[in-house]
Amino acid sequence: MTMMPASGPWDRLRERLDGRALPPLGYGAFKIGRNQAIKYDASYDLPADRDAAHLLNTVVDMGMSWIDTAPAYGLSEERIGAALSTRRDEFILSTKVGEIFENGTSRYDFSSIGVRDSLKRSLERLRTDAVDFVLIHAPANDVEVLQQTDVVAGLLEARSRGLTRAVGLSAKSGEAAELALEWADVLMLEYNQEAVEMWSMIARAREAGVAVVVKKGLASGRLPAEQAIEFVLAEPGVQSLTVSSLTLGHLRTNLAIARRCRPNG
Repeated sequence: MTMMPASGPWDRLRERLDGRALPPLGYGAFKIGRNQAIKYDASYDLPADRDAAHLLNTVVDMGMSWIDTAPAYGLSEERIGAALSTRRDEFILSTKVGEIFENGTSRYDFSSIGVRDSLKRSLERLRTDAVDFVLIHAPANDVEVLQQTDVVAGLLEARSRGLTRAVGLSAKSGEAAELALEWADVLMLEYNQEAVEMWSMIARAREAGVAVVVKKGLASGRLPAEQAIEFVLAEPGVQSLTVSSLTLGHLRTNLAIARRCRPNG
């Protein structure tokens, strides 16, 4: 895995991960587990177990050494655990708490007990004792979630117990992201050529030493990969972005683009 230099804009996360850094491109494991209520333009079939395992192992072999998942991603956590539990030290693993997707709909639980139980189930499915970081899977009312629930306390407790090395927020709003700078090691923000509203927040996080990872950098597949990846990684406050695909050829192309943008990443 990439080692960070002695100092840089992502101090909190680097320290939590014992000097390891996220690669410029990570694998968002949504499509291996869920194809209901999706925001992608095109529908797709879920891969068979063996195909999902082959994809995940090839992703790690290629050097895409960050895999991001969530309980709301259907079979994703279970499949990652089955395919990669024996290779746990070869990649950075993140999951989320707060959202559960069942029977085609999402429900939310941001209580400290909900956080504890959700993470316990995730670790069982992922077949690991701890993940590298956990994000709050926030809905549209993310400010209310942070201010009126004990989800942050639940996450910090999980970190203190060693169930996760780092914690953060997958934000919907800049206001919630700003609030999270007080306690988060990492923020996940939407940022692409069609959605630049978080640009100032990325700069704020960089100043605060908080890592920023980007979701929907390709606008759920609507943007050309080369232009979209170059746009996101040109922003110095962004450490990494996730891409989700079931096609290894697409992932190899995306990784090559990312490595051209960040040759030392």
